[in-house]
Amino acid sequence: MDISARADYAVRAMLTLAAEGGASPVSVDRLADEQDLPRKFLEAIVADLRRAGLVTSRRGAAGGYLLSRAPTEISVGDVLRAVDGPLAEIRRQRPQDLRYDGAATHLPTVWVALRAALRDVLDDTSLADLVSGELPDLVTELAARPDALRNR
Repeated sequence: MDISARADYAVRAMLTLAAEGGASPVSVDRLADEQDLPRKFLEAIVADLRRAGLVTSRRGAAGGYLLSRAPTEISVGDVLRAVDGPLAEIRRQRPQDLRYDGAATHLPTVWVALRAALRDVLDDTSLADLVSGELPDLVTELAARPDALRNR
């Protein structure tokens, strides 16, 4: 799975907002500076996050963006879907809707399992988990596997 720059930047910006605690709006300039992100690209990403209902915006000199819900209620999966769409599609189709013949008959089962595994990690990890470093057990167990850091 390839995590797009758009998805990476979106999660990083959302983590900055989560760490801020909602005390005051955070400008795109500040989000970009804190995470060393390209400002113009980030503006488009934050617009996607706003359309998805994950952030709200305030105008004016002290304006900027705030999380629309508590960081405990926003998962990494929510953020990825907001900027990149569904977590696991195959040629723009849902895995369970695919039908293959012959030797590939059972391949959709693998695609469905992949989507379930992604959901287990991404939907069960909240922004608050990442900010605090108290990650779900499954995430820490998977990351601690001996082969987790090995490139294949």
